[in-house]
Amino acid sequence: MRIDFLRPVIPYVLYHHERYDGNGYPFRMSGRAIPVEGRIMAMIDAFDAMINPRPYRKAMPADSAIEELNKQKGRQLDPDVVDIFIEVLNKGVATA
Repeated sequence: MRIDFLRPVIPYVLYHHERYDGNGYPFRMSGRAIPVEGRIMAMIDAFDAMINPRPYRKAMPADSAIEELNKQKGRQLDPDVVDIFIEVLNKGVATA
């Protein structure tokens, strides 16, 4: 069975554990060398992991998760991606 329709999501899956500072995996890429899809997915994955409960901990409030995203700018996460996400999130909250 061919799954060519999934090809466009490969960068999201393959690179989302790379860290902006180069300490991620599988390739230890850093900064803009990480495809933007991977940088976006890394940030979404981190935010989702924080705001949803896990078997070993409760969900974190969204404002605390945003603080953590800001702390991880330039380390785990692309600063520009985080800033844009927070801007979009704030606009969504303002219009809700």
